[in-house]
Amino acid sequence: MKSFSMREGGRMPALGLGTWKSASGEAGEAVREAIRTGFRHFDCSPIYGNEAEIGAALADAIAAGEVERDELWITSKLWNSCHGRENVVPALRRTLADLRLSYVDLYLVHWPVALQERVGIGYAKTAADFRAPEEAPIAATWAGMEDAFSLGLCWNIGVSNFSVTKLESLARTARIAPAVDQVESHPYLQQTDLLRYCGDNGIVLTAFAPLGSGDRPARVRTADDPVLMSDPVIASIAASHGLSPAQVMIAWAIQRGTSLIPKSTNPARIAQNFAAASVTLSEREMEAIAGIDRNHRFFKGALWTVEGSPYTQASLWD
Repeated sequence: MKSFSMREGGRMPALGLGTWKSASGEAGEAVREAIRTGFRHFDCSPIYGNEAEIGAALADAIAAGEVERDELWITSKLWNSCHGRENVVPALRRTLADLRLSYVDLYLVHWPVALQERVGIGYAKTAADFRAPEEAPIAATWAGMEDAFSLGLCWNIGVSNFSVTKLESLARTARIAPAVDQVESHPYLQQTDLLRYCGDNGIVLTAFAPLGSGDRPARVRTADDPVLMSDPVIASIAASHGLSPAQVMIAWAIQRGTSLIPKSTNPARIAQNFAAASVTLSEREMEAIAGIDRNHRFFKGALWTVEGSPYTQASLWD
């Protein structure tokens, strides 16, 4: 399994198991199955509503001798209502309690969007639920992330859904540079400029929705969304290798130098996804996939740009 060396220590496996949308009663068993399959990288967040179940599964797997803690790479994230230097460490301590861990390997700022603390682990319902960027500046939140790192509660810190512009802004004030930027990325949104910037600055790009997130919630779907899994270029390459389209996209993502976190609770698909990490595509096949980029976001951030919000599509994605 390819892995990435982190500047603050440790190696992150390129392929991880995403846990967003893993339902209660399924998330824990999916983690156990993934561990038995060979996965060691697990991506979590309190907003997913399953960290306690995942924590129990991790504890059970370790107790059963299936894996050692130091073999695992566990990522979690700071939710939007916990921005502000003083809120970061308490939020991470709650996550650690749910995950039954003394540290996470990577802690990310989930979105460059701040909500009022009263929102809790949830979503904004009205414009009044937001905090403007000047009320909760990313620089202050990042200082809290650095505090968490200094306390040993997380071994690496990073961001999610940050553009090049936002990464450049963060670099002007950060004492510790982000190790990872987790963003939507797949053959229809290849994020080439961001990937290049990350590579030039020692940041690993982790792709979420790397297969197009066909099971994404209705609230984030739009009428113009294409179906990535049905793309003819992907299908042709898959047929030539005897693979599924998902396996081709996983191999492509790893081969181009990104990490990725496809989600599944199906044991057969978990095994197929893991096997895809060993697939090598030809240069011609990589070029063919490069040619289908549409710059199409499945996750446009509309939840954060409701009427009256201080965030807009233009300011969110720069």
